[in-house]
Amino acid sequence: MAETFLSDSPAHSGGAPAGGQQARGPRRVNPADRSQLAMHPVSLRRIAALFAPHKAAIAVVVLLISLSSIIGLAQPFLIRFIIDDALPAKNLTLLAWLAGGLVAVAAATAVLGVVQTWMATAMGQRVMHTLRTTLFTHLQRQSLAFFTRTRGGEVQSRLSNDISGMQSVVTSTATSIASNLTTAVATAIAMVALSWQLSLLSLLVIPPAIWLSRRVALVRRDITTVLQRELADMFTQVDEGLSISGVRLAKTLGTTARDAARFTASSQRLIDLEMRSQLAGRWRMATMSIVFAAIPAAIYLAAGLPAAGGMTIGTIVAFTALQSTIFRPIMGLLNVGVQWVGAMALFSRIFEYLDLDPEVKAPEHPVKVAPARMRGEVRLEGVRFAYDGGAEVLRGIDLVLPAGTATAVVGPTGSGKSTLGSLLPRLHDATAGRISIDGIDVRDLAPEDLAALVGVVSQETYLIHASIRDNLLLGAPEAGDAQLWDALASAQISELVASLPDGLDTLVGARGHRFSGGEQQRLAIARTILRNPRVLVLDEATSALDNTTEAAVQQALDALAAGRTTLTIAHRLSTVEDADQLVVLEAGTIVERGTAAQLRNAGGAYARLAAAGEALEAAAQLDTAG
Repeated sequence: MAETFLSDSPAHSGGAPAGGQQARGPRRVNPADRSQLAMHPVSLRRIAALFAPHKAAIAVVVLLISLSSIIGLAQPFLIRFIIDDALPAKNLTLLAWLAGGLVAVAAATAVLGVVQTWMATAMGQRVMHTLRTTLFTHLQRQSLAFFTRTRGGEVQSRLSNDISGMQSVVTSTATSIASNLTTAVATAIAMVALSWQLSLLSLLVIPPAIWLSRRVALVRRDITTVLQRELADMFTQVDEGLSISGVRLAKTLGTTARDAARFTASSQRLIDLEMRSQLAGRWRMATMSIVFAAIPAAIYLAAGLPAAGGMTIGTIVAFTALQSTIFRPIMGLLNVGVQWVGAMALFSRIFEYLDLDPEVKAPEHPVKVAPARMRGEVRLEGVRFAYDGGAEVLRGIDLVLPAGTATAVVGPTGSGKSTLGSLLPRLHDATAGRISIDGIDVRDLAPEDLAALVGVVSQETYLIHASIRDNLLLGAPEAGDAQLWDALASAQISELVASLPDGLDTLVGARGHRFSGGEQQRLAIARTILRNPRVLVLDEATSALDNTTEAAVQQALDALAAGRTTLTIAHRLSTVEDADQLVVLEAGTIVERGTAAQLRNAGGAYARLAAAGEALEAAAQLDTAG
């Protein structure tokens, strides 16, 4: 299917309801969950396939839950025997056995609970691990277009929050349903066995208690939804306002007071929402406390009636204990519908991403190559490209980059220069035509082989928040310190790194902000040198730098490009005058090609670009002098 995404679908901050939440009462189905399922239905067979390898574990967990619930019901009967038989008869032997039975029941249910929790959690973790790694790997295969049109927070939410919510479904909700069902049925049977008369009374008392609990839960659910939205807004303010880029923006725009006021207002709204949440339905809760107090009172009263037939004290105490026990599992079972829709919505959100069809697909049977032995001749034949079916950005590009030569692509903004550079490493695929390296179509190369063949240095340098060493090792994981220092020397930055107290172990900071733009570029160049690609794409790598920094970076680029097939996307023509061939793009079409001297003499598009560039540089020099 084509790539799709839900730009406004809410993140499931807490996932599906866990078993511990069930005592709060039935909840209302989230409309967003229904909407998600309507847009991307979930096949039960597909979900079952996730758990198919764990059939035995599931069976054992269900058995343990059932055993634990049944064994736990022995406690009220033991208490009845203690009160009715052992204590009145002062039978210490029987009393000791019954008391030991109480301890044994508690110990057995505790051990079974630990084993059941361990098995359910282990199974859930394995399923989540499979889903998490499958989703991460699948998203890595998506084209840049997917990440351009999809919010980064949405991707992170599905990979982390939704997976965590599904873990809750697997390890808590599913097991709690089995536990609640078993407990409710077994408790009801035990209550009838103790006294069918009191069981009939319970049928009158339980419904109003459940109804009141439901009303309180619905009121709190509505307030909680608003509360979570407000918390999400506050977290966004913290993330945006206290990041390096956010703090820099606030200080330069002078918005710190405004941002603080906005955060204060959000915090104030949280106070009101928290108060409403805590006080919601308090009169209903007060009514419920009266109802719960009335339950044992009604039982005691009924037990004293002649129709009770002289019910024993032990039976009354045991029945009262069962009466209070049955409420929780019934409330849990009433949540099944909401839990089911919520769980299916989480699976739907994950499967929606897993069903994305990558625009740039890896070949099923890649051509085997040895990247180090490739010559590096690049050919573009009849290449056309359009973004998402729109107007063509490139039209009929025919270009040969001989092995070991430098080709520069120049042209006005929007002419398609960067798009052309992105096709060679397959950041996008041409919509028509063919791109080959040494006669092999790039679409027939395994992604790792193509990445080893084609290196890219762009204007937007990205350094991970780790040490210089870790950043360099991304290019060559097996490289030793000597190789790292050689690469830094070629990139004209070894002296700077050597002067740092921690040397290669210096942290670069978030997105490399500890270093200047030119230093970040040279670190990225060193990383590319370590990869030793045969083909190099330089996408306006110096366009955002000042003249002094540009000169240092250009030296590093010259060292990197030596002996490689190089495609340079240039903004400043002064940096490509020595290229073996220059290509001028206009509106996605090659209008001129040749050496710099040839194109200047031709007096065409390149000559006009050069004249305009020289005029801008002259004006800049006059401004500086003034």
